[in-house]
Amino acid sequence: MTETLIVIGGGLAGSEAAWQAAQRGVQVILYEMRPEKLTEAHKTASLAELVCSNSLRSNDLYTGPGLLKKELSMAGSLIMEAAYATAVPAGSALAVDRDKFAEFIDTKITDYPKIKVLREECTELPEGLTVLATGPLTSESMTTALSKRIGNDYLYFYDAIAPIIDAESIDYQKVFRASRYGKGGADYLNCPMSREEYGLFYQAIIGAEKVNPRGFEEKMVFEGCMPIEVMASRGVDTMRFGPMKPVGLTDPHTGREPHAVVQLRTENKDMTAYNMVGFQTRLKWPEQKRVFRMINGLENAEFLRFGSIHRNTFIHSPLFLNKDLTLKMSPNLYIAGQMTGVEGYIESTAMGLIAGMNAALRLQGREAVSVPETTAHGALIRHITESEGRHFQPSNINFGLFPVLEEARKIRDKKLKKQLLVERAIKDWEEYLLTVSKINL
Repeated sequence: MTETLIVIGGGLAGSEAAWQAAQRGVQVILYEMRPEKLTEAHKTASLAELVCSNSLRSNDLYTGPGLLKKELSMAGSLIMEAAYATAVPAGSALAVDRDKFAEFIDTKITDYPKIKVLREECTELPEGLTVLATGPLTSESMTTALSKRIGNDYLYFYDAIAPIIDAESIDYQKVFRASRYGKGGADYLNCPMSREEYGLFYQAIIGAEKVNPRGFEEKMVFEGCMPIEVMASRGVDTMRFGPMKPVGLTDPHTGREPHAVVQLRTENKDMTAYNMVGFQTRLKWPEQKRVFRMINGLENAEFLRFGSIHRNTFIHSPLFLNKDLTLKMSPNLYIAGQMTGVEGYIESTAMGLIAGMNAALRLQGREAVSVPETTAHGALIRHITESEGRHFQPSNINFGLFPVLEEARKIRDKKLKKQLLVERAIKDWEEYLLTVSKINL
């Protein structure tokens, strides 16, 4: 096998993958099609250009994003080094000067002797060991090449994501567990609404602030996965004939069918998180919190993930991705970044880090080391490889993705629970990094 690793895509994931591999002695060729060919969102030729927000979200260790950043820093992440070197004031969040951030990474990558940057589009998947990290705005030619491997039906071009709620924040005195017409088990939590409650909820959605789609997203149609606010705009009862239909459900508190109902579906095997069925949305995050807390049983809801709809390119990872991030039908091809089905800057970086490390091990003739699912990195890998196939949606890092900590089941203090999760994650991540380091010696 060639001793050179090919990385396609010079965004956060691709830059991190190239850096991790090169740091382990591997020669890397990094393809970046800009400036020869720009995407609809990128404006510069810089590697790791941030095209949306300049925020990498919370820096609090006892949040999912904070823990993931801690793990990345412990692993020698180039992206995190750049972020802290170019940080700007942002309260408890980590935000960066986006120009200096991209310049820092671009300089580090292009000056590194073991990385050769080719400023040209890669239109086909190479035969050699490759990390594909072309991101949410993958070019048409590479999209075609990838679809030939996995099929058009399993390559998606937008996210339609519903909010996820912490199970412990639901008021179980106000909701009831049932499936429509009693079919199957009592698989859903149902939040009932009276006519008056529904009317107020409808007005709140109609009046809430929305995120405007970017120019290249405006032509996209989501008829099969319509935003809840668009559905509401089509008539006062449209939601009641869609995801909020009450037919086949009887509220045990009243003995009657509710006027409307919001259904919550468990998001994981541990039942620590619930998905708001059919509530993909472009409402701004503070508005989601305000409006969705009007729903019975969700007055104190804690949102592990807010809803969104935006352009993306990602694969149906539970069907196609191994835990080492190789494609099942193409063992020489690693998938990294948002294409794996993770959401966000640091999540994309994390998948680049793991892909780069595993590819380096492979070129050294070593086996990949399993990432503990108790860590933030491992929790993300668990999500993209083990999620129930029919309902797979991209996700950012949140504590709902982690396996339950058995000793914390009876602890009611949420801060203490998070502290225990974080302590376990850091300990297991340290052991993982030590194992990988020993293998590389």
